[in-house]
Parts: sequence; structure tokens; C-alpha cells
Amino acid sequence: MTHLEHRIEWLRNGAIPPGPVVFWMSRDQRVADNWALLFAQEQALRLGVPLVVLFCFVPGYLGTLARQERFMRQGLVQVAHALDGLRIPFLFLEQNPVSAIPPLLDRLRAGCLVADFTPLRLSRDWKRQVADAIRIPFAVVDAHNIVPCRAASPRAEFAARTFRPKLLRLLPDFLVEPAPMVSHPFRLPTPASQESVPFADIADPRAIPDRYLPPSGEAAACRCLDRFLQEGLDRYDRRNDPNAGATSGLSPYLHFGQLSAQRVALAVTRSGHPNAPAFLEELVVRRELSDNFCFHNPDYDRFEGFPAWARRTLDAHRGDPRSPCYGLDAFEASETHDPLWNAAQTELRVAGRMHGYLRMYWAKKILEWSASPEEALAIAITLNDRYQLDGRDPNGYAGIAWSLGGVHDRPWGERPVFGQVRYMSRGGCERKFDVDRVVRRADALVRGGDQDEAQGGDQGV
Repeated sequence: MTHLEHRIEWLRNGAIPPGPVVFWMSRDQRVADNWALLFAQEQALRLGVPLVVLFCFVPGYLGTLARQERFMRQGLVQVAHALDGLRIPFLFLEQNPVSAIPPLLDRLRAGCLVADFTPLRLSRDWKRQVADAIRIPFAVVDAHNIVPCRAASPRAEFAARTFRPKLLRLLPDFLVEPAPMVSHPFRLPTPASQESVPFADIADPRAIPDRYLPPSGEAAACRCLDRFLQEGLDRYDRRNDPNAGATSGLSPYLHFGQLSAQRVALAVTRSGHPNAPAFLEELVVRRELSDNFCFHNPDYDRFEGFPAWARRTLDAHRGDPRSPCYGLDAFEASETHDPLWNAAQTELRVAGRMHGYLRMYWAKKILEWSASPEEALAIAITLNDRYQLDGRDPNGYAGIAWSLGGVHDRPWGERPVFGQVRYMSRGGCERKFDVDRVVRRADALVRGGDQDEAQGGDQGV
């Protein structure tokens, strides 16, 4: 098999009949370095047929916060322009893909459907339902992971130490330079604009300004990477200090697929910087371990998805007193007794991001101050997915499961509420960084001031 074929799973196989190849873009919202789009064009060129790119936006899917939707839409406008320059039509449909895609394929008389890969339950269910409703070949291509998720490991890995050697053994075979897209020579016989919406409508002109929203799209992602290589990589050894401004700022671009992890890893590796190995551990090993967790564990966002030892120890401490004990509303409004926790939540709610080290403390305190592990898990996921610009991501689900349920961790000393799940304290934070500075920054956010440093998000980079 070739390098690209290792990334492919055929949900429906068979000979491809005459007709356009349709790429259903979802997780990887870019033109450059996109293995799934490259595979779709390879098939279309081989067959001498048009190539069409489709995006289905499901209203309400991103929750009630407009920030994630606006960031995504602005990036998709740039995708549409880039594809237009390659003579490839881009169709943007505000419909559920299960109801929209099969009839669209019929209208286009498509010969093949290609989609990008995600390990998350809802998107995988959509793909299975579409596969059941169509009669043409349908391939899913992993364009998000450097080492394809299915190739990296056939099972849920216990920890990074069990996953790392498998991944690093395969990494040289997959960390290669992707080919560029080419101008597509075969056009649809009828204008594709009949199926789509104007670029301005993709951008959603109704959106209100958001001072904390970073620039969106492939060009902005590349600028952020360049800035990190020139300025931020030198500080990366201080990444666990929320005040150091030492994270890359790449998390939103990686989450929405506006930047390929492949491109980032190639650039950082070529830099030869002494901090490159630490960054690549987060970008490659930890990030792809999260995909492994969500892909192989159908309960990645449920108590049942915690390892057996963690479920046992949390069950044994269900009756422990929780004092204080808060509900979702108090947590959401930053109304706990702990100024540091409130500051982390305020930054999340107001600016849409939270430093990775603070997120561990934030999640563990939700467990400590909630009525049950199940309630804590539901609250942490709700707040993360509602406010984090890169929420609804495997890294978020794995990180919360690590914090609350010992996923990818080991048993520690016994203590109330947590049992043997790793504990974190405010005192531990005070020994690592200036807690008061974090609190002052959050206070400035509430007053409408600017943050003094850019903070990292869920991706851990």
C-alpha cells in the first residue's frame, strides 16, 4: 500500500461509476496539506471527472456561543476562495448531512464520496447513516493525524508510555511533505453555484464584533506558526506557567483543521530548536493519543469510559462530604470561593480560552466541588464545549477524562472525594506560577481590558 492508502477506510467499496467526486469537508477545513482533499482530487483526475467540495453546517451544532461559529465561517470563506482559484466549486449547505448529502449526490450524479476522519461519535454516526443511504463508493481519509489513527494502534492505549513507541516507530513513514493541490481541469456541466450560497453568506454578516476572537483561516494559521517559530519556541520550556505566554496559540487552527499538524511538525522539526522535542511530544504523541482514546472508547465523554480502577475508587468515595458543593450555574458564572478557579473560568467564558495547566486544576476542582463524578463530568464538558474556541475536540474530552477519571494516568495516594485519582491543589499552583497575576488578568477581562499574554487552549500546545 502507498502512504496515502494507509489513511483510507472505505465505508462503501466498489468500482467508481462515471460522475463527479465529492469531498465532504468537515474536520479539516483547509486546502493545503489536506490528505483527504488530495485523495479526492487524485481519484477525480484518474477518472477524468469534476471535483466538488461540500461543507454541511448544522445550525446549533456548535452550541449557543457565536464565537466558534464565526471563527469557522471566516475560515471557510478563505477555503471557498482558494478552491475557486483551483477551479473547484465549494458548496456550503446549512443542513444536516444525513438528509442533505444523499439527494445532493443524486442531483450531481456523483460517482464517489470522500470525507475526512474524526473519532467523535456524532460525526461517525452521520457518516455511517450517509453510507447506508447511498450506492456509490464512500471513503474516509485521516487528514488530521500525522500517523493515521487506525494505523497507530488497533486498541485504546493505556497511557502515553504505551502509545509513544508505536507512534514514533511509524512517524518517519508518515511525516512527509504533502503534494500541492493543482488546478482542476474537469468542470461540472452545470454551475455549482445553484447548490451553494454566496461567499458573504458563508461569513455570516450578522455576526457582531468579538475583540477576543483571533484572525481565522489558513493564512492566519500560517502567520501564527511563523510567529511561534520566531518568538515562542524559545519560551516553550516555560509552557506550564500561565503567565509566560509560552504556548503556541495554534490550538484553534488545529482544532478547525485550518492548519495541518503535519505542517507544524515539519516546520518545528526543521527548526532544530532545543525545545522542539517537548513541543512535538504535545503536538504528536499527546494529541494523537486523544484521538486514539475517543476512537476506541465509545464512552469517551461518560463515567463508563474511565478505567476500571478509577471507577472503583470514585465509587468508593461517592458518600464523601463535598463542602462546598456547586452546580452548573455557579461554576459557569465564576462564583466559587476560589479566586484562582474563578479567574480560569472567567478567562474561558470571556475570551474563549484557558491555559492547559489551569485547565487541569479547573477540571479537578469541579470534581472536588460537585455532587458526583457524573455531574462533574457533565459540567466540565458543558463549559469546555460551550466556551472554549477549540471545544468539542478529542483533546478536550481526553483532558477532562484524565483530570476526573484517571484516563492515561495511574492510581495515586488515597484521599477524600478523589480516591486514588490524581489531586491538584492551589498550593501546588502557587509554587509553580504567580497566581495573583492570573487573577488580576481575569479581573481586567471583566472590566473590558486586554490580556497581557496570549494563552493556549485545549490542544496542549
